[in-house]
Parts: sequence; C-alpha cells; structure tokens
Amino acid sequence: MKTALYGRIVFGGSAVLFGVIALIWHDADTWQSLHRILRLPFGTIIGEALMIALIAGGVGIVFPRIVGAASSVLVVVYALFALACVPGIVAAPKVFGQYDGFFEQFCLLCGALALYAVTAASSARSATLRVVARLGLGLCMVSFTLAQIIYLGVTVSLVPKWIPPNLMFWAVLTTVAFALAAIAMLINIRARLAMRLMAVMLVIFGVLVWIPLLVAHPEAHGNWSEFALNFLIAGATWMVADAQSG
Repeated sequence: MKTALYGRIVFGGSAVLFGVIALIWHDADTWQSLHRILRLPFGTIIGEALMIALIAGGVGIVFPRIVGAASSVLVVVYALFALACVPGIVAAPKVFGQYDGFFEQFCLLCGALALYAVTAASSARSATLRVVARLGLGLCMVSFTLAQIIYLGVTVSLVPKWIPPNLMFWAVLTTVAFALAAIAMLINIRARLAMRLMAVMLVIFGVLVWIPLLVAHPEAHGNWSEFALNFLIAGATWMVADAQSG
C-alpha cells in the first residue's frame, strides 16, 4: 500500500533527521530525554550509538526486505529513550513535564511496535502487539491532551496569528481533538479513523507551526528538534493506524 510506504517515509525520515540533529548538536534541546544516559559512564558514546542506531533504523524501515529488522532496532532505541524518562518521574512525581516527556517517547515506541507487528511471523504475537500499540497510543493522546491544557499559554502562542477566528479557538479545538482521539483509541471505536485524523493534524502542526519557526529562527536548536519530534509523532500515529488495517 502506498499509504503504508508514505507513513514509513515520514516516520523513518523524521527518525533520521532527529538522529542527525542530535549528533550535530550535543545540547539539552537536541538530546532531550537522553541527558540522563549521558551522565552514565561512557554516556556520550552510548548516546551517539543510540542515535546512529536510530538513523539506521529510520533508513531501514523504508525498504520492505529489511523493515522487520529495522523496526526492531527502533523498538529497542525508543524503549531505551522511554526508560530514560522514568528516573525523572520517580524523582519528581508531581511535575507533569516528566510524564509528558515519557509519553512523547512512548508514543514513538508504539509506532515502532506497530510497524514490527505488521512484519511479525506469529499472528498471535502480531495481534497482541497491535492492541498494545493502540492502547499505548491512546494513553499518549491523554498525555498530549493534558499537556495542551496545562501549558495552554504555550499552546496558544504556537498558533499562527493569521489563522481566523482567533488563537484560543484553535488551541481549544486541537485539545478537544486530542481528547476525542484518546477515547476512540482506548475503547476501540473508530480508532483507526481517529489515528488517521491525528496524523493529519500533526502534519498540519509541522507545516503551519514548526516550518515557519525554522525559517524565522534556524539558529535555534530547539526548533529543529521539535520539528523532527512533531513529525516523528505524526509518523508513529500513522504506523499504529496502518497496523490496525491488517
């Protein structure tokens, strides 16, 4: 299916971009949750190895013959990224930002799991992984909903000022969209449609929000990493949606 290929291109291409950005700029903006890994003995080497694996996996999922192996690489990498967020949650369980960071990485893990599920030899394992990916993505959408509510001021500030009727309207509308998508995915009613619509909305975010910011401030490392992460989440959502069709 062409749509499946396009989804893998978005997911894989964004993974490659994020890995390249992280290898170019070794700072908090681009390494994000990996800062805890960097504190380990040989942390920089481990971090760079993970980014190289991320790039290799991102390239590999585009090619049908090695998509299974490449997706398994992404599963391992994103599982480690998610686990790297857990100490922050334990250290500051009342700080929502710690959970938000975890669910951003967990969303990418769900995308990689869904892609791996499509290639799994065992039909039972494949079915289980598809359900796990759907439920996991649903929980991520709950987190994204809460993030937009808690950081409403930031959400409003990111809406392009030229879009009518006003900034608050779009901030509220997208928050409601995240919430409805979360419900659809968790109860598995119109879940695939919800995922498709979420992927489209996230791509629109990238085009209307992050590309203009990149053009205006290409020197800001955070804009590059957020741009890549935005399309990674869109690609991951696409992967989970495609897995539901099989």
